[in-house]
Amino acid sequence: TPKNNLVDITNFVLFELGQPLHAFDAAKIDGGRIVVRTCEEGTPFVTLDGVERKLTANDLMICSAAKPMCIAGVYGGLDSGVSDTTTDVFIESAYFNPVWVRKTAKRFGLNTDSSFRFERGVDPDIQVYALKRAALLMKELAGGEIASEITDICSAPIENFKVELDIKRVNRLIGKEIPADTIRTILGALDIKIEAEEGDLWRVAVPPYRVDVTREADLVEEILRIYGYNNISVPSHVNSALSYAPKPDRNKLMNLAADFLTANGFTEIMSNSLSKAAYYEGLTSYKPEHCVKILNPLSNDLNVMRQTLLFNMLEAVQLNANHRNGDLKLYEFGNCYFYDATAATPEESLKAYSEQFRLAIAVTGIAAPLSWNRKPEQASFFTLRAIAEKLLRRFGLDLYTLKSESLRSDLYGDALSFSLNDKARELVQMGVVSSKLRKAFDLKQDVYYLEMDFGALIKATRKNKVTAKELSKFPEVKRDLALLIDKEVTFSALRDIAFAAERKLLKRVSLFDVYEGDKLPEGKKSYALSFVLEDKTQTLTDKTIEQAMANLTAQFERKAGAQVRA
Repeated sequence: TPKNNLVDITNFVLFELGQPLHAFDAAKIDGGRIVVRTCEEGTPFVTLDGVERKLTANDLMICSAAKPMCIAGVYGGLDSGVSDTTTDVFIESAYFNPVWVRKTAKRFGLNTDSSFRFERGVDPDIQVYALKRAALLMKELAGGEIASEITDICSAPIENFKVELDIKRVNRLIGKEIPADTIRTILGALDIKIEAEEGDLWRVAVPPYRVDVTREADLVEEILRIYGYNNISVPSHVNSALSYAPKPDRNKLMNLAADFLTANGFTEIMSNSLSKAAYYEGLTSYKPEHCVKILNPLSNDLNVMRQTLLFNMLEAVQLNANHRNGDLKLYEFGNCYFYDATAATPEESLKAYSEQFRLAIAVTGIAAPLSWNRKPEQASFFTLRAIAEKLLRRFGLDLYTLKSESLRSDLYGDALSFSLNDKARELVQMGVVSSKLRKAFDLKQDVYYLEMDFGALIKATRKNKVTAKELSKFPEVKRDLALLIDKEVTFSALRDIAFAAERKLLKRVSLFDVYEGDKLPEGKKSYALSFVLEDKTQTLTDKTIEQAMANLTAQFERKAGAQVRA
């Protein structure tokens, strides 16, 4: 953001050369002296943003003869900076220890353009050049006059990094023999000097501004980067033990699920595993103390690892809804992370940490858009449930055979959870996001959300055996039945009763109509069920069909208290 022409010049040089500068109002430098030192613990200092901060004994400061004026390499002070009344300017150009700058910046929660560059190591030989560049620009653009000589204080100049480079090892690590002349050209282009060559052993000098190139391995990486990864041929065949692994291929199953969801109109999102600790405050389903905390977070918005994919999904819905794209069908794969101090032991402290690979699905707004032959269809819980049922069937699991329970959670309004029958481990939870969470994300529309333990699904697929049966030569028969039942009775319960009553002939059961209205007794509802009967050995007769339907009716009356409606 433009401030004034003097400050803008220092910022311009920062982006042009990568060297941060600071301009002081010379009239505000008490005693006419600049001293670089630390201050006493607890010394108050007001920075440019108007915030008073308490300094520590490990914060490097640029001071006048009397008081601190600037946090070195991080942020200027409010009282000593250039203003609209400034007539005399003192320009400071320095190289600061990256470790000191980073620790100070993190201590105060400051992330400035200056600290960003000092933390990563600026060129230690460019300070005078950058200073002259800024002074000349001030002379040209601000009508200034250079009034003093340059004072350069450098206790110990940083030398070039001396590295030994073995050409044979370079070729072995890269996997291809690169001509020596090509390596010389690449090193020269990178400003790396070859000081001596003794056969295949070269001694090179790396300029100090390349703080990331201090070892032979770093040099090999630089040579390969310029030479081009695409110019290294890959062997025609690669033997891998993974090909024979007995475990299911997670990537393959992920692709199957992703292909299915994409084919059904869903869009994949990818979000950050880091999240806000504030999301988990006050939750009982995902307690704050179970968050894996980041020791050195980049910001308060990214200070813990996520325990659920829900908040990432709501952020995506919020972003789209704010851009008038409120009709969404989204999914995401990702890890969730957990900390449980009680699980750790003195011998294995890492047992406190765990992770789960999960799949999240969300639908909101219009699920089926308006077209010439149908009206728009609003997304509902059953939109989500239908997708879950089809997805599980794609992996050989039947949603109706899973253990289903009502889920009470502060994340949902109404919700269900599904578990594998042979394990207590929850496989899926789905429901409508609670109104409290929707308000927190400023969402006016309902959001239907599903989260699946994809790792548990992968394990469940191990037991699935693919079998094939010959198609029946005899026709199916379809019969419908309307039942008056209590509102608490679910379709899943009726389905179980039906298959228990007719194991041999019953092939499919489906629900095609639900009615709840004033014409029915209080506390009752009407379900219309469709039954498909089939005998693989012979054609069904009317008598057999009637017996089967009579048996089903009797079981519904006895076990579910149902009444057959005419």
